[in-house]
Amino acid sequence: MSCVLFEQHTTQDGHVIGEITLNAERSLNALTLEMIEEILPRLNQWQSDERVVAVLLDSAGEKAFCAGGDVVNLYKAIQGDGAADFPERFFENEYRLDYQLHTFPKPVICWGNGIVMGGGMGLLSGSSHRIVTETSRLAMPEVTIGLYPDVGA
Repeated sequence: MSCVLFEQHTTQDGHVIGEITLNAERSLNALTLEMIEEILPRLNQWQSDERVVAVLLDSAGEKAFCAGGDVVNLYKAIQGDGAADFPERFFENEYRLDYQLHTFPKPVICWGNGIVMGGGMGLLSGSSHRIVTETSRLAMPEVTIGLYPDVGA
C-alpha cells in the first residue's frame, strides 16, 4: 500500500475537497523523498482544478501526524552508505513542498494529531488552517542531531 493516499470528496454543490493522508504508521508517518514526490504533483493538479476548493492534510493512525523527515536515509547518505545526492534532493523537495503549502491559493486544513515534529511542523505551519488536539506534541528536535530548525523559518 502507498505511503500517501489521495482522495477527492465531492460536496453537494459539486465542489471538491482533496484529501492527502500520510499512510506510514510504522515510521510515525515520517516524510520520505518518495512521499514528497507524490504530494507535489497532486497539489499542483488541485491548485489548477477550479472544482477543488480546499485540501485536507491528515494521517493514518492516532500516534503521529508526522514525526519528521527521513533521517535514516539522510544519515546513510552522510555516512557514505546511501546516494550521495540524497540530502540535496530531499531538502530541495521538502522545501518546495513547504513553500507550496505556504503559498497555496486555496485553504489547506492540517489535522496535526499526535506527534508533529520536524518536517511535520513544516507541513502544519505551511497550512492555512491548523488543528491540534489534546494529543498533539509539537517540536523541532533536529537541533539535537546537528540540523537547524528549517521548515517554516
